[in-house]
Amino acid sequence: MLSALDRRHTVAPPGYSRWLIPPAALAIHLCIGQVYATSVYKNSLIAHFDASQTAVGVIFSIAIVMLGLSAAVAGTWVEANGPRKAMFTSACFWAAGFLVGALGIATRQLWLLYLGYGVLGGIGLGIGYISPVSTLIKWFPDRPGLATGLAIMGFGGGAMVASPLSRQLLSSYDPGYDPANAASTASGAALVWLFVTLGVGYFVIMMFGVFNVRVPAADWRPAGFDPAGVAAKPLVTTASVSAANAVKTRSFWLLWVVLFCNVTAGIGILEQASPMIQDFFRDGGASSVSVAAAGGFVGLLSLFNMAGRFVWSSTSDVIGRKPIYLVYLGVGMVLYVLLALVGQAATALFVLLACVILSFYGGGFATVPAYLRDLFGTFQVGAIHGRLLTAWSAAGVAGPLIVNGFLDAQGKPGTLTAAAYRPALFTMVGVLAVGFVANLLIRPVPERFHEPAAGRDVVTDEPATAERSITR
Repeated sequence: MLSALDRRHTVAPPGYSRWLIPPAALAIHLCIGQVYATSVYKNSLIAHFDASQTAVGVIFSIAIVMLGLSAAVAGTWVEANGPRKAMFTSACFWAAGFLVGALGIATRQLWLLYLGYGVLGGIGLGIGYISPVSTLIKWFPDRPGLATGLAIMGFGGGAMVASPLSRQLLSSYDPGYDPANAASTASGAALVWLFVTLGVGYFVIMMFGVFNVRVPAADWRPAGFDPAGVAAKPLVTTASVSAANAVKTRSFWLLWVVLFCNVTAGIGILEQASPMIQDFFRDGGASSVSVAAAGGFVGLLSLFNMAGRFVWSSTSDVIGRKPIYLVYLGVGMVLYVLLALVGQAATALFVLLACVILSFYGGGFATVPAYLRDLFGTFQVGAIHGRLLTAWSAAGVAGPLIVNGFLDAQGKPGTLTAAAYRPALFTMVGVLAVGFVANLLIRPVPERFHEPAAGRDVVTDEPATAERSITR
């Protein structure tokens, strides 16, 4: 049975529609995107374990760190074994993370929650995040930004599904839990059943992706597609660069800095979104923005985060990857300055600025696989993407540390105003400026890092047939 997961059994038959691949990838990313919805049951976990916010918040941090590390370590394995086996492995780790976490909740052993959702779930996150990327790029060599945007959009939208679903499940398992009341907490039994339900449910949904994903045949190309037209674009190569060689190039590390800066700035808003909008419109101790309205604002940010992954990454197919990152970082600096100086002038203005910033945050995630494809080819782009995602892990720590460090120095939560956020926001402008300069410095990868071109297909990077072998 497990041999069905092998790469050789996933080659698409003639006439297979490439538009069936994005839904398969989306099935994975919608499930693992649940990691952004952990705040829904955070207070319930705090009450159940009688632990601090920091102790419970560490679960999310472990998961994000393991995402980056597992993506970096397993990237080459994912490329060698194909998307089906990788997606199946991701589903097993992701489901196991929930089930071990449920055991930890049932026995009141917080370390089991760290091990389950944090470590095992984090491994599932990392492998699942990168598993469809190179496959999508090989199916859509003419529109790689659109393809990766479709899938990675699911990761941003996963929380939009998981948040209301988790609240509904908790209220079903614990009639005393009121999801409309921020002070209400669910029982330990309800949390256990929530984790079990999510673990089993997500595993089933991810199996849809596992058994529907395919890789293109070695001689396949989209109708009317001319590889020479792609190669004519700036920074786009028809050569191949291995993951081992990619990390030796200056372009890889400049792009690492670009992603780190873009994510650090975005997380600065995302992590603090609900209290931030209340603090910006606080007058005499009371905020004009209610808790419910702040929750709606968080949902709106998630929507723009998701939409930005598709819209901006698709736009990059038209204007290029380097120009779109100049927009993310350059316009982002202007928006952060405006947020710091005039964000408190009107609620609508604050919401507009924050939403556009979060769309750039999401767009940066979805565009980076296509940027890697342009620079390094499709040969081991999934493995290279995995190594680059360590920038996400680093930013997941740096972003909240920067914002929370400044806010702690300004006063206690619930008493802060817009002025308290200005040092952090101006710091983010500086962070984006560093990324802006790094993006300007990115150049084509020198030929000494290229793999031998003879005998490899420029579309799929599989061994080419004699009549289709294209050399540099």
